[in-house]
Amino acid sequence: MNGEEEFFDAVTGFDSENSSGEFSEADPRVAGVMRVDTGRSNGIGKVGERPPRENGIQKHRTSLPAPMFTRSDFSVWSILKKCIGLELSKITMPIAFNEPLSFLQRITEYMEHVYLIHRASCQPQALERMQCVAAFAVSAVASQWERTGKPFNPLLGETYELIREDLGFRFISEQVSHHPPISAFYSEGLNQDFLFHGSIYPKLKFWGKSVEAEPRGTITLELLKHNEAYTWTNPTCCVHNVIIGKLWIEQYGTVEILNHRTGDKCVLHFKPCGLFGKELHKVEGHIQDKNKKKLFMIYGKWTECLWGIDPAAYESYKKRERRGDPLSKAQPDDSSQKADGDVLDAVPEAQETVHVIPGSKLLWRVNTRPPNSAQMYNFTSFTVSLNELQSGMEKTLAPTDCRLRPDIRGMENGDMDLASQEKERLEEKQREARRERATQEAEWQTRWFHQGSNPHTGTPDWLYTGGYFERNFSRCPDIY
Repeated sequence: MNGEEEFFDAVTGFDSENSSGEFSEADPRVAGVMRVDTGRSNGIGKVGERPPRENGIQKHRTSLPAPMFTRSDFSVWSILKKCIGLELSKITMPIAFNEPLSFLQRITEYMEHVYLIHRASCQPQALERMQCVAAFAVSAVASQWERTGKPFNPLLGETYELIREDLGFRFISEQVSHHPPISAFYSEGLNQDFLFHGSIYPKLKFWGKSVEAEPRGTITLELLKHNEAYTWTNPTCCVHNVIIGKLWIEQYGTVEILNHRTGDKCVLHFKPCGLFGKELHKVEGHIQDKNKKKLFMIYGKWTECLWGIDPAAYESYKKRERRGDPLSKAQPDDSSQKADGDVLDAVPEAQETVHVIPGSKLLWRVNTRPPNSAQMYNFTSFTVSLNELQSGMEKTLAPTDCRLRPDIRGMENGDMDLASQEKERLEEKQREARRERATQEAEWQTRWFHQGSNPHTGTPDWLYTGGYFERNFSRCPDIY
């Protein structure tokens, strides 16, 4: 194993190809099988206790059982400098760098703004549908803002399910591969309006002061009522100051969303922050038809909001801006902060507003985070609910579900010693199972997904086999 890659895994939320592999706006109703904990302490209610309801609507918890463990006493460099001359792969990073979620649960955060998919399905015109899909693609990475904690690497065979009747979807994911680590997911609208699926396996690059995660794997959204399929790949994510200094994240690269039925394409440029931080978080792009004629311009920030406007109005505004004509800017920002990059990748001063061009249409705005978010690993309200475990749920969940992982549960409850011990035990159990399979010359069998070709791009993909929600879990592996 390459020591550098093990180190990258410890700092970021992604596994490298050669790592150890341990890897709103909707009708509010919630599925009975997914009863959600609103209790305190260990997050498990009394046996037979019904979750609190308000006017018949099930409530979700608004905070974690215990506040975030401080990382102020830790730094990657403080660990590495004591290990000079040692093999990096032998170094165990403190669990304090984690957040109490599996990477499978972090993938589920794509669904926080699922109302955009429902909205797309209701639009009669292809251009309006693409606008909603573009907004959804941008919103899918919004929860990563200020999220510098490392999610737990999924164990091979680990799963996560989420049913949200209030948001109109159900979701299932599985860790389908160990080398390279691959997470596959599948989601469907409860009103049969969409399918959303894909597989994630980022490629890591180390640039000295930062770790860059280049996305791999196709993301597919199908709008069933319109017989349309859209595919894209996420932007590159970069974590700065992995050795020393304050960690901060940026997204950059070009995302192309293709409507396979019409040939329309949305091209979105996630801007790198630039020398003075003026481009930090910015997204700019356009929607074009199959003849490359621009139909709609898009701009905003992936941390905040996305706007769109007619190309003619956009070009007129930009011409006046270049000439230096006085312009009415609805939300001016201050870009005067200069980044000092001599030693660290200095954290750019976050610009809190977007220049809104008159006549623009708001496509999406990020949900406000809860007031105690900073004490909860900078989780959104949606994220806070992902690891809830209501009494009785153990009987309906697959035994491989993330909520049943004792190391994540221990960390969520603030018991860091227990979490660390359980993490080591689970990793050793996984290694032992791998050795046993090697002895028997047995190949790992995935349970809910299989390898195949993406039906729209023809590229290799992991496809949902089906049957999970029939809840026959007899062949699930014992991984915890």
